[in-house]
Order: sequence, then structure tokens, then C-alpha cells
Amino acid sequence: MRFTDPRVQALLSACCALAPRPAGFTSRHLRHHLAPQLGKTPEEMTSGQISYDLRRLRAHQIIERIPRSRRYQVTPGGLTIALFLTRLAQRFLLPGLAQLTGTGPSPDTRLRHADRAYEAAITCLAQQASLAA
Repeated sequence: MRFTDPRVQALLSACCALAPRPAGFTSRHLRHHLAPQLGKTPEEMTSGQISYDLRRLRAHQIIERIPRSRRYQVTPGGLTIALFLTRLAQRFLLPGLAQLTGTGPSPDTRLRHADRAYEAAITCLAQQASLAA
């Protein structure tokens, strides 16, 4: 799963929200948590989309099916993965990319300086190799 994809982030966030449920959760619960994060109403999401998402989460061992039921539970390892990846995206990747692309408030950040130095080094290396950068 590409964890930077907004749908995957919404799925992981929904798993974090549904993890504390002692009896597990159903596809309906997932739909009601997932739809608002994707800017949709629960009715706009098809059962096929939810089934696909559940299969992906099961394939990556983030959730498991409760035997003899239509309920799922978040695995302990799955909760750890979901928490880590959502925090990584929200606290590290998105702010870092905002600094690099200039959408943040401060144009002179250490990350932006490092990016410029990296670009300059690549350009210099290309010029030394007689390549157009």
C-alpha cells in the first residue's frame, strides 16, 4: 500500500479510530469512518469499494476477521503500523514537502537550503560530466 495516498491515509486513520471497539467493527463502521475523510457521504461508497479496502487491510495484516462473524478487528501490529504511518505522514512528510515546495510560510528553512545545495551539487556533477542538467 502506498501510505502517502490519501485513500490509504484515510484507511489507516479509520483503523486507528476503530481499534478500541471490543466487539470489532463491520464494513458499515468502516464506511462511516472512511467516507467523510474522502469527502464523500457513506451512501456514495459502494460495497465493492469497502470490500476492496478490507481485503487490502487484511492482506497487509493490519486487520483480521473475527472467526464465524462478519466483523474485523485491528491487529496489535496493525495498530502500531497504522499509528506510525499516519503520524509519519502528518508530522513529517507533509510539513517537509510544504517547506520544499514553498507553500509554507517561511522560505528560508534548513530543509530548503539543503535542497538547494543538493540541486547545485547535481548540476555541478552534470556539468563536469558534460551533460546538460
